Amino acid sequence: MNIRYFAWVRERVGVEEETIDVPGNVKTVADLIAHLKSLDENHAAAFEEDEAIRVALDQMHVEQDAALGDAREAAFFPPMTGG
Repeated sequence: MNIRYFAWVRERVGVEEETIDVPGNVKTVADLIAHLKSLDENHAAAFEEDEAIRVALDQMHVEQDAALGDAREAAFFPPMTGG
């Protein structure tokens, strides 16, 4: 799966995007976040406040309880504000 990071999530992880093999037990966005947190200290720091992170699967905004299904891309970004 292609994983993309934006804004401070990208800064903490240290890369803009990466491709990972998603383990079979990772079924939801929340599972994916938990898996990413376990990869290393940078990922753990990026997802420390995971409830604040917004997610898109294949460019569609979803909640963290959404199933990954056969999504090809997950994007993680901080909350957006309008003005």
